[in-house]
Amino acid sequence: MATTVGLKRKNIDLPVETLQKLSLMAMAQGKSLKAYIESVLISKANTVSIEVSDNPSPSGDPWFNNPENMVSVQRGIAEMEEGKGKAFSLEDIRKALGVS
Repeated sequence: MATTVGLKRKNIDLPVETLQKLSLMAMAQGKSLKAYIESVLISKANTVSIEVSDNPSPSGDPWFNNPENMVSVQRGIAEMEEGKGKAFSLEDIRKALGVS
């Protein structure tokens, strides 16, 4: 009996024109539409390189690459989680600085 270990079924919606073009491409390769779409998606996914950065900055700010800076960030997070820190709003900071 065949098993589907590691496979996930997902329904997708495509425009009719796209399905017609894909059907012609599948026929040209002697494949069913389903098999053709699967092979195209698998091939495309295999060409993508996924890298996970330890840098928490969405812009990749190099400041976060300095281990000393990250120790400070982690310490601040831990202090907040322990209830030892205080969050300030931009308004709080403006008041403290005497800026309106």
